[in-house]
Order: sequence, then structure tokens, then C-alpha cells
Amino acid sequence: MKNKKKTLIYLIGILALVSLISLFVGSVWVAPTELSGNTIIWQIRLPRVVLSALCGVLLATSGVILQGILRNPLADPYILGVSSGAGIGAAIALSLPFSMVILGISSIPLFAFVFALASVFVVYRLSYVKGRSAPETLILAGVAVASFASAILSLIIIVSGRLQAIYFWLLGSFSLSSWGDVWNLLPYGLVGIVISYFYSKELNALLLGEEIALTLGVEVEKIRVRLILVASLMTAAAVSVSGLIGFVGLIIPHFVRLLIGPNHRMLIPYSALGGAILLVAADTLARTLFSPMEVPIGVIMSLVGAPFFLYILRTRAGK
Repeated sequence: MKNKKKTLIYLIGILALVSLISLFVGSVWVAPTELSGNTIIWQIRLPRVVLSALCGVLLATSGVILQGILRNPLADPYILGVSSGAGIGAAIALSLPFSMVILGISSIPLFAFVFALASVFVVYRLSYVKGRSAPETLILAGVAVASFASAILSLIIIVSGRLQAIYFWLLGSFSLSSWGDVWNLLPYGLVGIVISYFYSKELNALLLGEEIALTLGVEVEKIRVRLILVASLMTAAAVSVSGLIGFVGLIIPHFVRLLIGPNHRMLIPYSALGGAILLVAADTLARTLFSPMEVPIGVIMSLVGAPFFLYILRTRAGK
């Protein structure tokens, strides 16, 4: 337990350090003595740091949930097609010649959530055989749906009059971050973490296998559907403000398991912190690597995540 507390303190410290570095570095360097009343810090960089951290929390937690219910470390919102589905919805909303607000919610997160759910539904139905959804089949169906969704996204980009804006957004970026985005995303982060943590006992039971989980009183199919909905909501919320950022939900849960073990009561909050650290660091790198030009954060994450995905795939094949 002491080691886990130390790990928590280290993660919080690393997040604070990375966030401070992100505040002061960029195309315009700001000294700590210039902090008070500095518009660049308070209106541009701070909301960007907070938003990237929140997206990291949402994507990493989604990854923990999906890997838990599927009992597969390769499960990830990006790989399963959830992110691509959300991307289609958001791209359609961006392509509309007018903006909409429905029940106080902007059309972008709303469309993203609807299409993320549609993708999940298709994936789930494709994998549903003999009264159950096999985790292996679910992942294969997710890869197929993600490929199809990518083709649809390409068509939207071609026929849309806002080609450049949609294309840059799809690559992932926090360049247009604002406090409004932060306040819109915050409820999704809080609700997602709370619900995920509430189901940590059931996720732990699923680690033992579906049959053992059933004997322990876990309604496997119902829990799986509920948690897929939660993961879809969190992914759609993140995608609606950041674009497509892959592999966060793959990398972070894997490393956190190595640090603290598979207990979801610890894994969920620690992974949330890890996701925040990763995206704040990646966004800082995206802003400063070729400054003043900005590299899309989705490109940074793909360069890191794709080799990591192949490493896990090779490791599992070796076993």
C-alpha cells in the first residue's frame, strides 16, 4: 500500500510539473515572474493544459473500461472504432452550414456521441453470436468498423466545403481550446470516473473470467453494455473537442497495471492521472517541437502508440 501511495504522489507531482512546463514554454516563452495578469497564460495556455488533461482522463479511463470488460489489453476506443464513429458525427456537425444547440448542448459533442453509440451498436451486433459477445470477435468487428468509418470520414472531407478545418481537426489538436470547452467537458470527466469506479468490483470479477463472474452474481452482458455506453460517452466527449487522438487508452492502462496491479479500484484513478500526464506532455511537445509551427497531437500519439500496439501484439503472440 505504501508503494501505491508513493506512486500516486509521484503521478500527481509529475502532472503538476508537466503542466507548469506547458504553461511557460511555446512559441512565446513566458517567465514565471510574468504570470500575474498574463493573457497568454490565463486565456490561452491554461485552458489548453486543463482541456488536454481532461481528454487524457476520459480516453485513458475509456481504455481501462474496454480492456476490463473484454479482458484484452489490445482494447482501446481508437482500435474498436468508437473514436472513428465519434469522429464521423463531429465531422458532420462541422460540415453543416449552420450551428445547432439542442437542449443546451452543442451539435458537435451531440453528433459525436450519437455516432459513437451507432458504431458501438454495430460492433456489438457483429460480435454477438449464440447469445453472447466474444471479446476476440468484438475486437475484430471493431477493427472492421474503424476501417469503414475512416473511409466515411475521407468522403466527408472530400465533399465538405470546410476541408482544411475538418482535416486538421481529425488529426487531433488543442489549438482552439477555451474555458468554454473546459466547462463543457468537465461533467463528462467527473461522471465517467465516478461511474467507472462504481463498477470496479464487477470489472475485477470479470478478470477471473465470465463464468466465474456469473457465479459471483455479476450480470455480465448487462454490465458490459452499460460500461460500453459509459466508455462511448467519454470517448465522444473527448473527440468532440480534440479530434481523433489514438492509443491513450492502450498505453496508459498497460503501464499503470505494471506499477500497481490489475485492481480496478486503483487502476481507474491512477490511469486517469496517467492519461492526463501523457496528453499534457504530448500537447506541449506538439506545440514546441517545430515551433512556431504546431504538429497535430494525433500525429505525435500515433508515432508513439502504433509501435507500442505492435509490441503488445507480438508479446501476446509469443505467449
